[in-house]
Amino acid sequence: MALWLVRAGRSGEYEDLALKSGRALISFYQVPDMSSVDSKDELFDILREAYPNHLKNAIFNFRGQLWAFLKRIQEGDLVILPLKTRSVIAIGKVIGPYEYKSDNPEGARHTRPVEWIRADIPRSALDQDLLYSIGAFMTVCQIQRNKAEERIRALVEGKPMPQLALPDSSEETVEEELNVPLDLEEYASDQIRSYIGRNFRGHELTRLATEVLKAQGYKVLMSPVGPDGGVDIIAGRGPMGFDQPRLCVQVKSSDSPVDVTVLRELKGVMDDFKADQGLLIAWGGFNQSVLNESRRRFFEIRLWDAGDLVNAVLENYDRLSKDLQAELPLKRIWALVLEE
Repeated sequence: MALWLVRAGRSGEYEDLALKSGRALISFYQVPDMSSVDSKDELFDILREAYPNHLKNAIFNFRGQLWAFLKRIQEGDLVILPLKTRSVIAIGKVIGPYEYKSDNPEGARHTRPVEWIRADIPRSALDQDLLYSIGAFMTVCQIQRNKAEERIRALVEGKPMPQLALPDSSEETVEEELNVPLDLEEYASDQIRSYIGRNFRGHELTRLATEVLKAQGYKVLMSPVGPDGGVDIIAGRGPMGFDQPRLCVQVKSSDSPVDVTVLRELKGVMDDFKADQGLLIAWGGFNQSVLNESRRRFFEIRLWDAGDLVNAVLENYDRLSKDLQAELPLKRIWALVLEE
């Protein structure tokens, strides 16, 4: 059995379709139906025709990914889908061969049927080396280092992860994985998320959220440690905090996804405090029932998972207090963005 990284669109635009339809989907929309392809040479010729302006090395790269999706991934293998729209990981089991779905959107027609086992695993639940591996700047690649497949199986089954062992650097497969380009932006975000997860637990996460809201221009009142009556932060605009919007904020620092009862409790607290809107921050993310109900409360309540809070910290970092910047030392780095 093997573990495969399979992404669903450059910006995660086909993630919901993948999860709802029970499919692993990849783009390569210029490439026609590959159902009849029997050899790498045949696939190479198809790709040369589909991408006439690409260099030969790029065509070899595309062929490697598509051949893996078409032939190397076997029934029973695990696929891991790091969502770009939420700070969670989806993990599923491949249950069938390649299928070309002509009725799908243009960028989601190359598919493999998948039984999604879990679609709400917070990124914070994965060790840093696994996050590094799934940060590969590829659409399809095998993840093998450090007993990755065994550890992910244990995670989805609720078992303790096997002891981490250093990889055998002589293995060709490991060397190949190490040479896969890394999405540096995603990797840096994971490092920051991991640091915050270790150093801002419990009420400290509420303090971090309070500082972010201050940096955004709110007057805030943070509840002290202990029972909070269903609200951790009250925030308002204007010199005295009397202006709209007036927010009730609930912060959950657990690594587990919160359920819909937390959302409904926040809505009740908003009514008690006569708040205009609410903000629910859950470090471990949200289960599907919360996401479904939040659509009906779009103009009332916003949801922030770990990734959203990290993004808010980065967007407002220069306006955070010097004390907090000392606790969370970050440096802006410029990098060249090459055309993919």
